[in-house]
Amino acid sequence: MNDETKIRVMIVDDHAVVRSGLGAFLSVIPDLELVGEAENGELAVVRCGHLHPDVVLMDLMMPGTDGVTATRLIREKHPQTQIIALTSFQEDELVQNAMKAGAIGYLMKNVSAQELSAAIRAARAGRMTLSPEAAQALVHASQQAAETESLTERELDVLRLMVDGMNNAEIAERLVISLSTVKYHISNILMKLDVENRVAAVTTAMQKKLV
Repeated sequence: MNDETKIRVMIVDDHAVVRSGLGAFLSVIPDLELVGEAENGELAVVRCGHLHPDVVLMDLMMPGTDGVTATRLIREKHPQTQIIALTSFQEDELVQNAMKAGAIGYLMKNVSAQELSAAIRAARAGRMTLSPEAAQALVHASQQAAETESLTERELDVLRLMVDGMNNAEIAERLVISLSTVKYHISNILMKLDVENRVAAVTTAMQKKLV
């Protein structure tokens, strides 16, 4: 296989041992070529401009410019370069932020060599690859968005004041509405959030960052 048909890959990780391990893995896959490394997001953005990799394997948690920021900057400056987030972290918010920044894949560092090489080829072809954890996080995000969209602006106002610890009378006074209207809104909120009481509604609102 000549060099022109190989997929050019860059590794970004603040741990030298991780870069070394990934480099060794890439060296034995015939259609993949390691063209460069970077130990932080800032260097990754600069080196992408010089090396023009097809795919970047991007760690997310790094000192200085983190992987999410670097992903966004690289995608803005070099839209032809695809980025796979390769991380040990699976928090919903981190997954969502990485995908919003333009990553085409999100994999855990314990991924097998076969899965990683398949993800790199898929990324080069413009296809997404997600770990089960990342896929679940995006499902959570869409469910959360649907819940937020289903609450009216007034219901969100009432929910915010519930989170602030106000009782029905205080909410009525703050929003200049009647007590019966407050009760009506709270009833709708409980139904839409599928919870039994206002304590559960407040807990759900805080957990899912609805307000």
